[in-house]
Order: sequence, then structure tokens, then C-alpha cells
Amino acid sequence: MRVSLAQWLELSDFDVTVYADARDALGDMTSDFAGVVLTDVKMPKMDGISFTKSVLATDGDIPVILMTGHGDVPMAVEAMKSGAYDFVEKPFEPKDIVESLERAIEKRRLVIENRQLRRQIAHRGSLDGRLIGNSKQMYALKEEIANIAATEVPVLISGETGTGKELVARAIHDLSDRRDEKFVAVNCAAIPESTAESELFGHEKGAFTGAAGQRIGWIEHAIKGTLFLDEISSMPLALQAKLLRVIEQREVVRVGSNSPVKVDFRLICATNENLTDAVSARQFREDLMFRINTFELAITPLRDRTDDIALLFDIFAERAAERFERPYDRPAPSLIGQLKKHEWPGNVRELKNLAERYVLLVGSPEDRFQRLFKGGFDLAEPVATALALADQVKHFEERLIRDALDRHDGNVKSVMEELDIPRRTLNEKMKKLNIRRDKIV
Repeated sequence: MRVSLAQWLELSDFDVTVYADARDALGDMTSDFAGVVLTDVKMPKMDGISFTKSVLATDGDIPVILMTGHGDVPMAVEAMKSGAYDFVEKPFEPKDIVESLERAIEKRRLVIENRQLRRQIAHRGSLDGRLIGNSKQMYALKEEIANIAATEVPVLISGETGTGKELVARAIHDLSDRRDEKFVAVNCAAIPESTAESELFGHEKGAFTGAAGQRIGWIEHAIKGTLFLDEISSMPLALQAKLLRVIEQREVVRVGSNSPVKVDFRLICATNENLTDAVSARQFREDLMFRINTFELAITPLRDRTDDIALLFDIFAERAAERFERPYDRPAPSLIGQLKKHEWPGNVRELKNLAERYVLLVGSPEDRFQRLFKGGFDLAEPVATALALADQVKHFEERLIRDALDRHDGNVKSVMEELDIPRRTLNEKMKKLNIRRDKIV
């Protein structure tokens, strides 16, 4: 019966795995199992009811369909009360079992999809604390990171200096299945060319003058974890060829050795240059470029996402004030509007540095900004042109709500009473302004 039923289901386009022993099936069962279990009730060694309970203990959402004889129907009904999906009474028509399986598989598909969606939402939530910004560019970047993190494909992160490429690489690592292993960051531009091969691939004792002992290279050090190669375009051409071989063969040969070492790592690279231009200039290998950029993440420079500047400055300044034990005198909307006009050649890194210096300076916010920008900061311009009315209102509301939450230690009821607004209105404004009570508390 088992063989004939499997043949019928395969002819009905099901992917079927057959087990003669329920215990063997349990050994292959995981919570990620994307299918359905079809089992008899009366079986040697392990009956169908015990088997069903064990399957549901692995994952309570796995559909289990029981095949029963006439006398086993009460038992099957009891099993359904405990979580089994369905039962069919023998003898049955093949189409009946097919219809039951199709319904069960559709249910399982929805469960798997919902779990994946929840994981992506959870990833995005954790990303919000790392990659600060509410602009459409930052939202799109977080979506892409959440989508790609769980895969093993090589990622190339491109962006100007100071945009946070290593921060993105660490986020990918921490959201991947390798999160509990090492994150090994190597700045290719900072390694002297004379020692680059030894740094990356390692060396054996006596391989060259000064090699007093064996050294494990960065690539080998990253086994089971993530290898992040920053400024990959700075790598010498000779090393690029050897790196390509490591990526293709998944093995590394230390300098002075003939024995390859198997390596398993996730590769993430970063560049602040256009690799296509570097290939055209014969400064970068084309075959290596194709290997490292299976998936490319481009980070938008700060000057092109001005919507994030106010939030970034505020958070960096608040963190600095806490670290340096200084008060944080928040700048007026007009000053924030002037910040948005700056070109920010150093991107987020420059903004963070400026926010920290702002906290450390003394004097009024206007005086501090004049000193930070060495007198090149235009404070004579009217507020209306420095920041649009809608943006001023938005910033003002955000500041009021944040300050109220801060004063009342996140007590929403007290904030409602102070601001004299209903809970629904407060919730809507907090959602619109991306104000999270748990972050403030």
C-alpha cells in the first residue's frame, strides 16, 4: 500500500519521501520542514498516534494526516483534538487523499511564508537601532539587508567614505546564520603590499626571513564566520588572483606550504570606488569583480538623504551627552535646516563627529554652530527659508512628544494628560514620526 500510494502521489505531482519506520521519519523532521506528513495509525515499533505527537512536538504547525481503519476512527478523532490536521478512513479513493494533501500543503505554505515575513520584520526592527534613518533610501537599504542576510551569497557594499559600509556588513553578519561565529574585518588599503600575502593567507615557519613561527591568515581565521574585505579595490593584482582561487576552490594555501586548508566563510566586500572603472583601467580583475558582487548594496551619501540629518544629529548628540556627562541643548529648527544645506563630504562619520563636538562646546547653540563651521554658517537667513513650515511643525511635534516621554519615563498616560491629546492621536503621531517608546525609556 505504501509503494502504490507513493506512486499515485508522484503521478499527481507530489514530491514524496517514503519511510517504513516512523522513527526514521522523525530523525529527518525539523521545524523548517515545508511539507505534510501522511501516516498510518497501526504500525509496528511506533504507532501513528505517538508519531503524530512527536511530529507536533517538533513543530505544532506541521499538518499530519492519519490513515485509519474503521475501528481506529475514534482514536483518529482524539488525535485531531490533540493537533492532527485530518484523517481519512480506509478504504479511500485516491482523489480524496490528494484533496486533503493539497489543502494541508497550502496551509503549511502560508505558515512558512508568515514565519519568513515575521523574521524579516524582526530583522528590520533590529536594523532600526543600527542603521538610523527614515528616508526612503534607508528604508530600501534595510529591506535589502533583511532580505539578503540569511543567504550565503557574496555581497559587495559600495558607497562613499564615511557612509557606514562596515556597519552594514556587521548588520548582515549579525542577521545571518553565522551570527555566533567570528566577523573578521580586513582593510585592504591598510595592509603593506610587502606583507599582504602573509596577512591574508598566512605563512609557515621559515617561509621567509623573519617568519619565526606559523601564522594563520585572516581568511583562515574567518572559517565558519564572515570575512569582510574593506576597500577591496586597493588589493594588489597579484593577490586578487590568489583571492579568486580561494573563493572558487574554498581552500587556502599558506605561504611556504604546499598543503591546502579547506575554508568555509561568508564573503562581504566593500569599495568606495567604481569597480567597473577599475576593471577598465586594468587595476581590478574582471573575473574577481563578478565573483564578489553576486548581490550589490549601494549606500546613498548623506547629502542625498537630508531627511535623515536631523534624526542622526539628535541621536549622535544625545549619545555623546550621555558618554561625556554633559547636557544636550537641542538646536532650533532653523539650525537643523542649515545642517541640511551642508554637503557632508565625510557623510555620517562627519555628522557624528560634529554632533560630539557640539556637545563638548560651551555657549548658545548658535555660537557653537558658528564655531563648528568656523563662521561659515549662515544664521541671518530667515527660519522659513531654512526649513519648510511643514518640516518645522513636524520637528516641533517630534521634539514635544520625545521630551514629554522622556520626562515621564515613557508613561503614555501622563504624556496624554500633559499634551492634552487622546491616545489614538498620540499613537498615530508617534508612528508617523518614528518615535519608539521603548527606545526612549
